[in-house]
Amino acid sequence: MLNLQLVPKEAPLEILCLGAHADDLEIGCGGTVLRLAESGQAAAVTWVVFSATGDRRGEARESAELFLARAKAKDVVLKDFRDGFFPYQGAELKGDFEELKRRVSPDVIFTHYRNDLHQDHRLISELTWNTFRSHLILEYEIPKYDGDFGSPNVFIDLDESLCRRKIEAILGLFRTQAGKHWFDEELFMAVLRLRGMESGAAAKYAEAFYCRKAVLSVS
Repeated sequence: MLNLQLVPKEAPLEILCLGAHADDLEIGCGGTVLRLAESGQAAAVTWVVFSATGDRRGEARESAELFLARAKAKDVVLKDFRDGFFPYQGAELKGDFEELKRRVSPDVIFTHYRNDLHQDHRLISELTWNTFRSHLILEYEIPKYDGDFGSPNVFIDLDESLCRRKIEAILGLFRTQAGKHWFDEELFMAVLRLRGMESGAAAKYAEAFYCRKAVLSVS
């Protein structure tokens, strides 16, 4: 396994985080965002949730503030697209992506996995690739009943204390999800432990991503 550093330690990152629903980003890449922010490398984070309405809007806002507390700059954008109907709102979503492209030029983008079986997640992934063609894109995964996990090829090591902070925040902030059969500490910790095992993480835990294309510069 080849270990690569995302950017030199002294280089700040501009990050774009794209999530279909409130809690997607936190579940899929929350630990990585916390690690980057607390290392000082997350210079500017644009955090977009496309469906955050009703009680979930407040949850999404509160969670973004927590996860981005140590980022040097942040822009939290909460949209009100209808949950479950993204494919039927494609033109409006595409327009929002084009507006994002004019506003930000990120070093790295976190978005949904291309083979995610949730239609909203899948469309956000497709529009990410359609819109940002010259950027590093890392696709995160969301555990669900559909059983659509794949074989990721990029791993970010996380220590156990950071994993537990991530999970405690998710369980504590997203109260509307309490009681769902998949929404518990045991599941979230199991995913992190599985990916840590696969990547040989020294601290046992990792978040995993899918990278379709990357260009390596050799100086």
